[in-house]
Amino acid sequence: MNIQKYMAFVKAVEFGSFTKAAEALDYTQSGISRMINDLETEWGVTLFERGRAGISLTSDGIKLLPQLKRICNEHEILMTQIEDLHDMQSGIIRIGTFSSVASHWLPNIVKVFKKDYPKIDFEFLLGDYTEIESWILSGRVDFGFLRLPTKAEMETIFLEQDRLLVVIPQNHPLANCENFPISDLLNSPFMLLEKGAKAEISEIFEKHHISPHVNFTTWDDYAIMSMVENGLGISILPELILQRIPHKIIAKELEVPAFRNIGIGMREQKSLSLASKRFLEYLSYRNKE
Repeated sequence: MNIQKYMAFVKAVEFGSFTKAAEALDYTQSGISRMINDLETEWGVTLFERGRAGISLTSDGIKLLPQLKRICNEHEILMTQIEDLHDMQSGIIRIGTFSSVASHWLPNIVKVFKKDYPKIDFEFLLGDYTEIESWILSGRVDFGFLRLPTKAEMETIFLEQDRLLVVIPQNHPLANCENFPISDLLNSPFMLLEKGAKAEISEIFEKHHISPHVNFTTWDDYAIMSMVENGLGISILPELILQRIPHKIIAKELEVPAFRNIGIGMREQKSLSLASKRFLEYLSYRNKE
């Protein structure tokens, strides 16, 4: 391995002796001599004058010394950085996520993780399921939160089911009902969450053969909550986003319960960085106890 030969050369210059260089690098004297001879043979130059008084650099050796020192220094820096990564002293974790996970899961996971690994940084990319899938497959993020099953081929980890609930204004005629009738989705203007959850809500419509009147479409779940609060219609939203909301609305389970499955997606778990693998071990902290 050439880097070891370079280090043997630099140490021999530093100590002015193959024997002392061998002691510093934990080699035999003959081992150091052989590595220097290999370099001389490979490069077709003589690096040292050898004599009874010891060794001294030739003019060619003097010319090559600065560059070989730089290579050895850079190698030492590289090894230090690799050790830091294994010690979790540096690194960045890039995560694709949607708004409800970013708002209600990630803060607590990151808080606990940072207590153990304060020097690990994070980058969050917010998008819908399709965008997150593309970021994972292109390598833009290390892994992402997704609705399962995914459309793309990737490794996944199931986390939990998230109920899909009907949200209605407080003065809605069915505000006191136990479960919201499917047929009553047709009796009010419907606010459709387009990005990220459209497929889930459309599946509910298709399953029950209904076509509510959609008169407002947006990718912002908080905008939908505000519209519902102001009596402009009803909607269906994931339970996760309905935690600790400031809006005066009521959430009701459908008479036929509906869910989305949330999980983690990645190209392959074995190729994740050490920091990312360790982060996955902290996913249980998503819900505060």
